[in-house]
Amino acid sequence: MATDRRFDVPDSLAVRIPADDMCATAAALFASLDMSDEHAARAADVLVYADLRGIDSHGVSNMFPFYVQWLSSGFLNPRPSPSVVRQAPAAVTIDDDRGLGLATSHDAMAEAISRARQYGVGSVAVTNSGHFGAAAYWAGMALDHDMIGLAVTVGGLQVAPTHGARAMVGLNPIAVAAPAGKEAPFIFDASMSSVAGNKIRIARRLGAKVAPGWIARPDGTPIMEESEVPDDFLMLPLGGTREIGSHKGYSLAVVVDILSGVLSGTGPGFLHSREVSHHFTAWRIDAFRDPDEFKADMDVFLRGLRECPPAPGAERVLYAGLAEWETLQDRKQRGIPYHPDVVEWFRRTCAERGAACLV
Repeated sequence: MATDRRFDVPDSLAVRIPADDMCATAAALFASLDMSDEHAARAADVLVYADLRGIDSHGVSNMFPFYVQWLSSGFLNPRPSPSVVRQAPAAVTIDDDRGLGLATSHDAMAEAISRARQYGVGSVAVTNSGHFGAAAYWAGMALDHDMIGLAVTVGGLQVAPTHGARAMVGLNPIAVAAPAGKEAPFIFDASMSSVAGNKIRIARRLGAKVAPGWIARPDGTPIMEESEVPDDFLMLPLGGTREIGSHKGYSLAVVVDILSGVLSGTGPGFLHSREVSHHFTAWRIDAFRDPDEFKADMDVFLRGLRECPPAPGAERVLYAGLAEWETLQDRKQRGIPYHPDVVEWFRRTCAERGAACLV
């Protein structure tokens, strides 16, 4: 839930860009990297989705330099031809042909939704892929179909196991989206590391400090005081230390690796750190119960959480997706706040690649 404001660009620095302008600029830049217009538009939409909701760690500012490098170098395939390698009625495994997951995952989640429409549940494992951005985007595709969505991915081999001194699991986010009636939908999206890896990059850009329990020294010793971002570090699992639950975050990261990497045929992430794999699942609510009754119960549940009395010193109680929903309303009206360095990077890179720039 987007409550830590240390990663916000200060209003005094922020350059507010309309979402449509940034989306068009990002799509043009993707197209300049030999992606099809359809894939370029899809990839841009995923990034701006994140920025609109305050998930800045997965928006245009933090991954785009990597996308340019990966696509221009041939590490990722700008025009992939994904193929089904194995399937059963409600399940399928797809080889993504080294495509950028931002663009190709749309078809994978759509396949999960299609099979859920027919069988009540649909599940898709993807191997041989690239970074797919904010997991919430893919889980959230299920909402318009009266379904519950799940999206997980293996990537970013940066996290040391509890008591470990080497990165052995990825950041491995889990996203779950469930529809409601009048309340904002429940959309949980979190890495199984102590904090999203890209937030460390944001902290460096903004000169912000990292919180206790986020990272460890290279020998695996957790850093348990607020500190500057060191040159060398390991990410800690969700929970930080064993005493406050890091074994749970570490084990959930392994679950993601099993569902994405091992099940798809990629294999354990630490053996294939340059290979990215995903897993998508959709559950059709009316296969279990009446969707309107489900949404009414979700409203009761979510409203109850939202109206829970706050603890001393806290303003209010949130549920996953609520703060992002509120941020979406603000940024749709006022534009997305970007750091000037990000805007300058887009202007410079678009000029270098001959891509239209609207920012």
